[in-house]
Amino acid sequence: GGGHKPSALSRRKRRIRTLGSPLFAARAVLFVTLLLPCLRALRVALWCLGPLCAALFASHATAVGLTVLLADDSAPHAEFARQLRATVDDAPVTIAVGMAAARAAIARPGVEPLLLAMLTQLDYESLRGDPGLLRVDRRVGVLLRDPAMADQLALIDAVLPQKRRLGVVATAESEPLVRELERAAAGWDLKVQYAPDPTALAAALRLVVARSDALMVLPDRIGDSQAATLAVLHAGAGATLPVFGASDGLVRSGGLAAAVSTPTQLAAQARAIVQKLQRGAGGVVLVEAATPATVRVNTTVARGLSLRLPDERELTERMTAPR
Repeated sequence: GGGHKPSALSRRKRRIRTLGSPLFAARAVLFVTLLLPCLRALRVALWCLGPLCAALFASHATAVGLTVLLADDSAPHAEFARQLRATVDDAPVTIAVGMAAARAAIARPGVEPLLLAMLTQLDYESLRGDPGLLRVDRRVGVLLRDPAMADQLALIDAVLPQKRRLGVVATAESEPLVRELERAAAGWDLKVQYAPDPTALAAALRLVVARSDALMVLPDRIGDSQAATLAVLHAGAGATLPVFGASDGLVRSGGLAAAVSTPTQLAAQARAIVQKLQRGAGGVVLVEAATPATVRVNTTVARGLSLRLPDERELTERMTAPR
């Protein structure tokens, strides 16, 4: 009737856009939800010549509230965005999910707080020199996709408490990750070998396998390559060495265990970072590794290595206890 007032929920708007790779055509998908109590989500697809076009489209939109930019429609990104809608308040903030979305969001005008989410450490390293990150009129946060190296080492310690020789194969681009690992590895005997690229790991693997109690796959070009990860897993299996990493895929493919952060956990952490950004000041980037992390274990691999391990929940508790 004429006296009906729309609820606060019906006045809220959320936007989700999908941005393509910088090298290819970009697709922006706009979801406008909760406009009216009985209105279903409206989806409009826009094809552009590149991410810049998509970014310009976003800058001219006038909706108020939470804006989520998606680099792609991969399952982890889509689930993270879905969880965001359930956990993040409808405050004026932009959350860019993935690397392509992060680049477009940095280039956008606007002074609302900006959170770059689900980036790898190496993604962030490539963005650090962008002056858009350090604008004094905009507060910027970064939520990394992977747990900190200290958590990864805590997991290995929980699984192999008497072992300290850890082998890692890296490429030159992985140097920031190696430095973080070295800072966290007090009391460990790291065996780091560099390979020219992820397709030429054989020589480096032979060197680390001979001197290690376990192998670790970093979240870098090797960890992101299925073929390279399988090469590490094959080398570990041949020497009866457990392999650890930071992805569910590694565990499914034959790794012993991994510390991962789920989209639900990342969305909850994103909400906490947004609250910090709303209280903070510009000019300084707030960077957080994924925390808390959850342990994944391949029980078949554990049996093959004659390891009797606690369940994933207990290992998760042991991993987070040092913190």
